[in-house]
Amino acid sequence: MDDNQNLLAEQRRALIVEEVRRRGGVRVNELTRRLRVSDMTVRRDLDALARQGLIEKVHGGAVPVAEASTHEPGFEAKSTLELTAKEDIARAAAPMVAPGSAIALSGGTTTFALAHHLLDVPDLTVVTNSVRVADVFHAAQGPAGRTGKGLRPGPPVVVLTGGVRTPSDSLVGPVADQAIRSLHFDLLFLGVHGISVEAGLSTPNLAEAETNRRLVRSTRRVVVVADHTKWGTVGLSSFASLGEVDTLVTDRGLPDEAREEVKEHLAQLVIAGEYGPGDDI
Repeated sequence: MDDNQNLLAEQRRALIVEEVRRRGGVRVNELTRRLRVSDMTVRRDLDALARQGLIEKVHGGAVPVAEASTHEPGFEAKSTLELTAKEDIARAAAPMVAPGSAIALSGGTTTFALAHHLLDVPDLTVVTNSVRVADVFHAAQGPAGRTGKGLRPGPPVVVLTGGVRTPSDSLVGPVADQAIRSLHFDLLFLGVHGISVEAGLSTPNLAEAETNRRLVRSTRRVVVVADHTKWGTVGLSSFASLGEVDTLVTDRGLPDEAREEVKEHLAQLVIAGEYGPGDDI
């Protein structure tokens, strides 16, 4: 864990959660030494993380929360996790998008990070069921429907599907499904709750699973953007097999054994920070 006296609370708490997950538990005195903050600061951080359901406090420290397959963390809770990995994944995935293409972005904090890297792609059509992703593109538009810089011709056309809002700020249900059914995308960037050989892609939300199925059926190419912590996680409902995925973009934390399993089932694995987005490994 990085020794940085000036870590923001959000960054510090993300590091605590990562350490708890990696080691299976940490003690308060260990965190005070590694983070170079007071005992009181660490305890406040643990209290905040416990309220968010990200860790479980125990005497003298914290341990991971054993999540049920139906547990669905909110967007804010997930946005504090694996920040560096998500940014690396977004940078690796962005060059896959060609000018003038029609793409879909599902809900999720990694697709949210990716959206920021697509603002300068000209003549892009973006379909999304994520309120957060749509906000990224709308916020970048100037008063005349152009970016604030006024330099890019053909600002993106953004289609928000409508539907019922989930804790992760995705729009799901019959309205979203109907909107997606009549559309066709060149490329789908899909964030996932969990990914495994046995269960494929899964989510704890049944309605979101059906909406994601519709997205997968409507695209020519499926790119899953997921950090290494999603590997081996299984949600309540599976919505696609690994055989339906063309590319997985993940981070360097994915274990070697998992990499070998992925390569047996997918045409392309991209490890952000190690290989370029066009490299098969």
